[in-house]
Amino acid sequence: MARLLPQGADKRTVDLVRSRPDAIETVDHEERLWRRVYPPTGREGLIPVAFVFADTTAAKVANTIAVLEESGRRYWAPRRYDTYERGITALDYGQAVPVLVTTLEQLQEHGADGEVWRRLGRKGEQTLTAALDNPDGDALYRDQMARADERAAQRRAAEREAQRPVCSRCGQKFTEDRWEETTARGGAWTAGDLTVCGTCHADDVAREQAARLQAAVPPLEDDRELARPGRGLFRRRVG
Repeated sequence: MARLLPQGADKRTVDLVRSRPDAIETVDHEERLWRRVYPPTGREGLIPVAFVFADTTAAKVANTIAVLEESGRRYWAPRRYDTYERGITALDYGQAVPVLVTTLEQLQEHGADGEVWRRLGRKGEQTLTAALDNPDGDALYRDQMARADERAAQRRAAEREAQRPVCSRCGQKFTEDRWEETTARGGAWTAGDLTVCGTCHADDVAREQAARLQAAVPPLEDDRELARPGRGLFRRRVG
């Protein structure tokens, strides 16, 4: 049932699965038949399967479990996440069938909520909830990816900081605004000297403005009089 589609499934999906049986693994769980029969569990993975052994010896139980583990590995075993990110140890249970085993004697002695369930691929008995949970699954993956993203962001920030320009005049690092101003397309027209920081650039602008203002101020009356031809500081008074 975990690998079946419900009636009325999308024709494209049906044709894909019929042409490639392994394509069912790419079909979201919500589009499969078992989701119409069983309520959501809140866990990643397919519907669980339980084997309860009765009226048999411990040796036969151990042998049967060993066969189940070996021959059914492709169904119950989780997979590695398809990522190149380092440090990801979490496992993908999205296509895994949780297979649990116990014995009737254990159930009678401890009850179904006791530590009587062993999940294939694990050692020892657990409670049913613990056996069905995947502590190394999706939750761990999200946590590890968040940490990996944080480390990557820190590396990018460090690399960018190493490239931050330094003012050729005062030795201070450029601010974000000044850096953007000197590198933005067309910004060089107003950024002035691209090798100086924002403070030094502001000083340059202030000096240029002061020079323009000084050049625009008209000379005083006495200055104009002195500037006339034939007039000087040591002219003779007539009268």
